[in-house]
Amino acid sequence: MSADKKQQLKAIRGMNDILPPDTELWQNVETICQQVLSGRGYQEIRLPIVEQTQLFLRSIGADTDIVSKEMYTFDDRNGDSLTLRPEGTASCARAGIEHGMFYNQQQRLWYCGPMFRHERPQKGRYRQFHQLGAEAYGWTTPDIEAELIAVVHDMFERLGLRGTRLQINSLGDQQTRTQFRDALQNYLRPRKDKLDEDSQRRLESNPLRILDSKNADTQEILNGAPVLSDFLSEESSQHFALLQEFLVQLGIEFEINTKLVRGLDYYNDTVFEWINDGFGAQSTVCAGGRYDSLVEQIGGAATPGFGFAMGLERLVQILQEQNAAIAERSSKIDVYLISTGDAARGQALNMQSKLAKIGLNAVLHCGQSSLKNQFKRADKQGARVALIVGEEESAAKTVGIKILDRSAAPQSQQTVKQNDVVNAVTNCLESL
Repeated sequence: MSADKKQQLKAIRGMNDILPPDTELWQNVETICQQVLSGRGYQEIRLPIVEQTQLFLRSIGADTDIVSKEMYTFDDRNGDSLTLRPEGTASCARAGIEHGMFYNQQQRLWYCGPMFRHERPQKGRYRQFHQLGAEAYGWTTPDIEAELIAVVHDMFERLGLRGTRLQINSLGDQQTRTQFRDALQNYLRPRKDKLDEDSQRRLESNPLRILDSKNADTQEILNGAPVLSDFLSEESSQHFALLQEFLVQLGIEFEINTKLVRGLDYYNDTVFEWINDGFGAQSTVCAGGRYDSLVEQIGGAATPGFGFAMGLERLVQILQEQNAAIAERSSKIDVYLISTGDAARGQALNMQSKLAKIGLNAVLHCGQSSLKNQFKRADKQGARVALIVGEEESAAKTVGIKILDRSAAPQSQQTVKQNDVVNAVTNCLESL
C-alpha cells in the first residue's frame, strides 16, 4: 500500500451502522411498541443525548459500574463536565423537574433513542445502543407497576417474541435495604477471599450488586446468605403482595427471584426483569422498577416514579433468531416502473407520483439501462408488478402492465391508458 493512501475510516468499535433491510425491522418494532404505549396514555418525550455529568453522579450513584467505569465523560470548551447519556430515566426526571411537569401532576412518558456506555462489546451489548423506555410519575401504588409490566407483556405478544419470562422482586424501603445491607456484609466479610474480584470490590461500596454476580462460586456462597424478603417492612410486603395479585388477574406469569437487584442506586421496592434464556449471557430483554427518591435526589420535590427500559438491539436480534413473523421483510415493492427514453421517463415519474400518493410502494428505474436489465432489477427487488413505458407507449400515452409475482398464475401483458394507471394497478394487485 502506498504511503500516501488514506487509511480507511470505519465506525468506532461497539458503535454500529444499522443497514437496510434491518432498518425496516427496527421501524416495525418501534412502531408496535409506540402503539402499545400510546394506547395506554403514554406520551413521547425527546431528551438530549448530552447531559451534565452531575446528573448521573447524583442519580445512578458514584459506586456503580456505569459511573465508575463506563460513562463517556468529557470537558467542553467552557470547562463544564458533560456526559453522553448512559440511560434515560435520569434525563427524563431532570426534564420533568426543569419544566414543572411534576407539580400537582401525574405523568405517563416514553422515550426512545441511543445511549452510550464504554464496555466490552459483545452479542446484544454495544457501546452505542438504543433503548425504548417508559416512566410513570406521581403514583405510589402497585397498579401503575402492573400496568407498565402489562405494557411490556403486550409488546412482546404483538411482536411475536417467544420464550420470555418475567422475574420480580422487592428491594423494600430505605430502612429495609440498610438492615439487609448490614446483614449481607456481615455474612460475606468472613468469606471475602472466596468471592470473585468484582464482588470483593463491591462488598463495602455496593454489596447488593453481589447478589447479581454471574460467578458460579460466588452464587454458591450466596446460597446461605440472608434473604432480602425476610427484611421487608409490612408496608413493602403488602405492596409486593398486591402487585402479585394484579399480575395474576392479568394472566401474566411471573417468578419471584430474591436475588434480583438493579445496577442503579435509585431503585426501591419493586424491581423486575424479562428474561430470554435462549440469548446466552445477555438474557435480560427488559428491566425496570420503582424509584421514589430519584426526583428528590436530583433537586426536585419528592415524586414517586416507576418505569422500564428495553434494549432494542437485543430485542431485534432475538426476533431475528426466532424467525418471528415481524422479522420477515414486509415492505415488498408493489410496482417497478420501467422506461426507455427521456419522454418515457418523465411519464413514468408522473405515474410513480400518483401511485405513491395512494400508498403503494412504487420504485422508478433511474438512469440508462436496457429493458432486459430493468426487468432483472425489478425481479431482484421482488416487485409484484412492472409498468413498462417504451417509445410506442410513450407516444400513445399508454403503459404496459406485467405481473411479476411468481405466486400468481402466468398472465399476458396488458396495455392501459396512462390516465387509468391507478385503477388498473389497484385492480391488478387486488387480484394477486
